[in-house]
Amino acid sequence: MNTSKLKRILVLDDEPDVTELLEYKLEQEDYKVTVLNDPLSFVSKVREFEPDLMILDIMMPELNGLQLCRIARSDPAMKDIPIIFLTAKGEAEDRIKGLETGADDYISKPFNTKELLLRVGNILNRGQRVGAVAEVNRIEIAGVVIDEEIHQLTVDGENVPLTATEFRLLKLLMERKGRVQSREHLLVNVWHYDTDIETRTVDTHVRRVREKLGPYANLIETVRGVGYRAVDL
Repeated sequence: MNTSKLKRILVLDDEPDVTELLEYKLEQEDYKVTVLNDPLSFVSKVREFEPDLMILDIMMPELNGLQLCRIARSDPAMKDIPIIFLTAKGEAEDRIKGLETGADDYISKPFNTKELLLRVGNILNRGQRVGAVAEVNRIEIAGVVIDEEIHQLTVDGENVPLTATEFRLLKLLMERKGRVQSREHLLVNVWHYDTDIETRTVDTHVRRVREKLGPYANLIETVRGVGYRAVDL
């Protein structure tokens, strides 16, 4: 097998038992995996390994997963790498905090490895699924312009950074302007989940996108009890 074409996954957890298990399970699925138990080595390892996806524990000494996620999202070389949080903290507020920091997904310990592998596959296959469908490359509503070809959002001519998930969410809403998108529909079409996943994930990402739209935050309208839609301004 040509290992140069394998998807690369970085796993960081301060518990060696966890990283050994994940390394074994992920390699069984033909992923190229590197593991870390020391969060202080995170930045150098990411630059060296250039992962396609990162799985980060939250509760770690010295640097926790939330801090590492903020570092990644502020670094041009790492800002678009999907992140899954893996942690013993399973309360709703912890999940929301993780997503608000810029993570794409969140799985609580103890975790089901089959579910974890499914979510990893869903995230890594998003680009292929999107590429299989002919889509509009550039969409403009008032001062908001989203350009698929260069993966860029501009607001009144200023470049605004988005995570990969935020970009897909805003693009889907804008290209379906005026049509209500339910939270469940967004989970399927943005996150590619076909199971009953926490719909507050959608609400958290919508809130983050609205903040980044600044004066055009009301471009995304809430339809109470249903979901969201993009509207003309």
